[in-house]
Amino acid sequence: MNKLLFGLVFILSCLPLSVLYILSDLFYLLLISFFPYRKKVIERNLKSSFPKLTNQELKRLRNQFYRHFSDLIVEGIKNLTISKKELQRRLIVENPEFLDRLKNENKSVLLISGHYGNWEWMITSLAFLSPFKAIGIGMPLTNSFWDKSVNKRRSRFGLQVVHSKNYKEALNDGETPKAILTLSDQSPGSSENAYWTTFLNQPTAVLFGSEFMAHEYQFTPVFFSIRKVKRGYYSLKFIPFEKPLNQLNYGELTEWHTHLLEREIKQNPSYWLWSHKRWKRQIPDDLNQLKTDQENRFNDRFRSNK
Repeated sequence: MNKLLFGLVFILSCLPLSVLYILSDLFYLLLISFFPYRKKVIERNLKSSFPKLTNQELKRLRNQFYRHFSDLIVEGIKNLTISKKELQRRLIVENPEFLDRLKNENKSVLLISGHYGNWEWMITSLAFLSPFKAIGIGMPLTNSFWDKSVNKRRSRFGLQVVHSKNYKEALNDGETPKAILTLSDQSPGSSENAYWTTFLNQPTAVLFGSEFMAHEYQFTPVFFSIRKVKRGYYSLKFIPFEKPLNQLNYGELTEWHTHLLEREIKQNPSYWLWSHKRWKRQIPDDLNQLKTDQENRFNDRFRSNK
């Protein structure tokens, strides 16, 4: 059944985007009428994130998200077969010289962002958008067949896809420089292993993996912003972190990329993945003590020789 379904989706992917957007329009109508996908989750997330908005304004945001989400579905389908030439035309890098400069300096970069804009096209394009060896780190899909099939298509232009539990081997292979892509806005696996901060007006558990990898491997942190220009077209901008890693306090890097993403979301909320159960982790009973313990462990590992 999985092979049959994937085959049907693959055939659908061969259609022009102009045709697929007609399907997106139909799907959008279903979402706002008969099939309101994760409506309660979306409305709860929006209300908690924008408490000052009226119900009518929140409903408008929900529908705007459904509009973008419908396009994301068909763009994700098209991602299985879209050509390099078409991706280059639809995902424009505003400052490509920035990564070229880091490559010339023989620096590896850690590209950090979230599920905003069209991250799938960014994942698939990374190998030819950057001058580095491209590595994408992420959680595997629940279904192993779909995980293998989708990642095979994502990597067809040269990207190396690495599951988050097995990233060390890929990062320790001795090849430099690299560009490592991470999406750091997923809900962490546990409350106790997360970094806690305020994000979109509420206490939020944030993955600490990006900050850990940056310090462990001395990667240069870079936030990437993907903004929707118009339907089917996006702009990509790289935003550097200016301070040297050895001058950073615990959590400083995580605060930076988390609030850059927050800024992107506030500028245009409809392009973030509101259907995700982002705030499902409970605040630990003794959060202050947890933060102290985490900071001490961080300092023991990365600041003991200062």
